[in-house]
Amino acid sequence: MKEIIAKVKILIRLYKEGSLGGERMPEDSRPEFKGDCKEKYLYLTLPMALNYQRNSYKLWESALQTWSDQQCEEVFNPFSVLKMSETELRDKLTKYKVALQPNKQPQIWKRLCQTLIDRFHGDVRVLFKKNNNDILKIKTFILQNKKEFPYLSGAKILNYWLYVMTQYTETKFVNVQEISVAPDTHVLQASVKLGVVAEEELKKNNIREIVSERWKEILNGTGIQPIDIHTPFWLWSRSGFKVEI
Repeated sequence: MKEIIAKVKILIRLYKEGSLGGERMPEDSRPEFKGDCKEKYLYLTLPMALNYQRNSYKLWESALQTWSDQQCEEVFNPFSVLKMSETELRDKLTKYKVALQPNKQPQIWKRLCQTLIDRFHGDVRVLFKKNNNDILKIKTFILQNKKEFPYLSGAKILNYWLYVMTQYTETKFVNVQEISVAPDTHVLQASVKLGVVAEEELKKNNIREIVSERWKEILNGTGIQPIDIHTPFWLWSRSGFKVEI
């Protein structure tokens, strides 16, 4: 256990020093927003629900292209989305490949917009405020209403989305330690490399939950939050573990 924690600390240090790369992360492909506006939260939320088994850099590059196109930018306005025909929404979301699945993914986008309007006046910040900016309450609410938050309520995306919100917005969240490590492919591979899970365990249907729980247990009392290891692990794995620790 001590050896694993020591290696985690090395990876976090290397990440902060820039030795793992990552000077530019996928979500850095975003407009220059004026202040902590509603539009920023919508921009960081809607594409996240389509970030499933795809290249994150390309997704957010596509999102920025869509935002920058005056004929497409209204897809980030929930009220405008609900006025669009299915064909119009599909055409705007697929133009720059924000949506790769032309039928399913526009429906996911529209469902999220419907939820935001019905419950939060079209403003993600209201979702947070209604839950006292408490990560635990926000997660609990979304998981209790999973159908209203398609894909955003998934274990990987939900935790990573909340992490992004802590990094790119000015909202002061509480109970940030409740953001578990987002167990994507790179985190899983890094966990294998560090001996936290065995290679054969990756075949288990609940491997993401297993990894999240193990890291929560390992990091308990270390001062390191589970989500703190996501980006270092992601970069380390993405580079093919070129950096030896």
